[in-house]
Amino acid sequence: MGQFLSSQKIEMTGLEEPAIDCLICRKQRGEFAVPGGAIYCDDLVYSSHAHFQEGQNTAYLGWLVVEARRHVPGLAELSGAEAQAFGLLAARLSRGLRDIQGVEHVYAFVIGHGVPHLHLHLLPRYPGTPREYWGLRIDEWPESPQGDQAEIEQLCARIRAYLEEMDQHG
Repeated sequence: MGQFLSSQKIEMTGLEEPAIDCLICRKQRGEFAVPGGAIYCDDLVYSSHAHFQEGQNTAYLGWLVVEARRHVPGLAELSGAEAQAFGLLAARLSRGLRDIQGVEHVYAFVIGHGVPHLHLHLLPRYPGTPREYWGLRIDEWPESPQGDQAEIEQLCARIRAYLEEMDQHG
């Protein structure tokens, strides 16, 4: 399907010029570290684990992000090929979270208010999560699974291997 990456630097050749001050374009150019590195990247899509919140050294474990490589604000601006790659990667990552982490559900949402570069959040719901924390409040549960840098790196490596295995065996 594409490249499975652990490095941060990704060439932007052949793509629409990225926005200089866009957080996602900066991330994809490798201007700052991403917990666990890039999980997947090709000419159309990129995925990684969500960043740490400011002042914290853990993050909700398994919170993945799928991004368009091209700087576009929303789903409506994707080409057919981009939309296909975006949806396929989201489905594959969701299956990986289910099969590797044993999650019972993966929420998928695009908000787009803070950063006008298309990115889809994939939020896993682990078994035992109280109903009042389901949905967008999932990471507010005091007992939610949090991962530090090492745990996130391990999860990202397992997801990369899972995607590679899927590619080899269909």
